[in-house]
Amino acid sequence: MKNKIMLLEDDASLIDGLRYSLKKNGFDIDFVRTVQEALSRLVELHKYDMLILDVTLPDGTGFEVCERVRGYGNPIPIIFLTASDEEVNIIRGLDCGGDDYITKPFKLGELCSRIRALLRRAGLSNPDTTTVLECGDIKIDLLGSRVVLKGKSLDLTAAEYRLLCLLIRNANRIVTREVILGELWDSTGDYVDNNTLSVYVRRLREKVETDPSHPEHLLTVRGFGYQWKEVDE
Repeated sequence: MKNKIMLLEDDASLIDGLRYSLKKNGFDIDFVRTVQEALSRLVELHKYDMLILDVTLPDGTGFEVCERVRGYGNPIPIIFLTASDEEVNIIRGLDCGGDDYITKPFKLGELCSRIRALLRRAGLSNPDTTTVLECGDIKIDLLGSRVVLKGKSLDLTAAEYRLLCLLIRNANRIVTREVILGELWDSTGDYVDNNTLSVYVRRLREKVETDPSHPEHLLTVRGFGYQWKEVDE
C-alpha cells in the first residue's frame, strides 16, 4: 500500500514537478493550496501518513496547520518547505512540532529521501525492508522480537515490548495516552486502562533507564502522554 501524503503548496509550477516526482516514487499525494483548505482536511487526518507544509501561503503559514495538528496530540510526521534557511524560521518550525524542513530550491530526489527517512523513523514506511529499529544505544530486532540495550538483551513482557516499539518508532515526538491505549491494546482484545499503562511505563523504565527515578529516555509529558527522547551519549 502506498504512503498517503497531504502537501500544502500554492506554487503551480512546483506542484506539477512534485506531483510527477512523488507519484513516480510511489507516494499517493493530495495537494491543497491554502491554509484554510488544509485545515478543513484535518477531519480526515487519519487517512494520511505525512504532511508536507509550505511555510508561506497567501492566507497564512504552514506553522498554523502544524500547531493545530499537534494541538490534537497527533504525532503524524511533518516536513516544512521553506523559501529561506533563516534560523528563526527553522527554529519556529521545529518548535511548533515539525520533524524536518527542506529549503527551496531543492532537488526532488532529496525531498523523496527525506520523506522515506522520516517515514522509516515513524514506522510508517511500507513494511518490506524494515526489520530492525535502532535509536541511540537501543536496537530492536522486529523479526525476533528481541531488544538489545548497550549490547545486553532485555527481558521484556509482550506489553512492554509493544510499548517500547511504538515509542521508538515515534522517537522525539509525543505519543498520547489515547494513541498508546488504542493502537497497542484494542487491536489484541486486551483492555488496559490509564493506571495499568502507568505501571507498564514504570516497569519499562526500570529496564531501560540508568536511573528510573530520573529518566533520560522514557519521558512523561504531563497532560499528553509519553515521549522517547534520543540522548546523545
